[in-house]
Amino acid sequence: MEKSITIASKIENLRQIEQFVDEIAVEFQLNSEKYGNILIAALEAANNGIVHGNKLNDKELLTLTARKDATGLYITVVDNGKGFDFNSIPDPTIPENIEKLNGRGVFLMQKLSDKIKFFNNGNTVELKFNL
Repeated sequence: MEKSITIASKIENLRQIEQFVDEIAVEFQLNSEKYGNILIAALEAANNGIVHGNKLNDKELLTLTARKDATGLYITVVDNGKGFDFNSIPDPTIPENIEKLNGRGVFLMQKLSDKIKFFNNGNTVELKFNL
């Protein structure tokens, strides 16, 4: 089972991502704990794609796909950016980074999902949630 949504890279379009996650929560019969984790992780991934990947260029598109199989639910977010080095993300929990206002998105996605993978130089992220 698979569903997708494509949005223009504008922060206000994150509402559409939230509605999409609401729809898949009902369709895939997600419990409230999984729903919360999936919603926050998907919004973080989409926000990163919009802000860092597509640089808030509303001519650039962001696609989120939800796929469910026997092993879990997969959320894939793809932007059109150049990507990033996902192996050298600063740790937001160390003292010098605690006060920073950004830099927690990937950390949150890692903590909320059961598995995270990056593809295409980092402009595609796949989040797996065991069901």
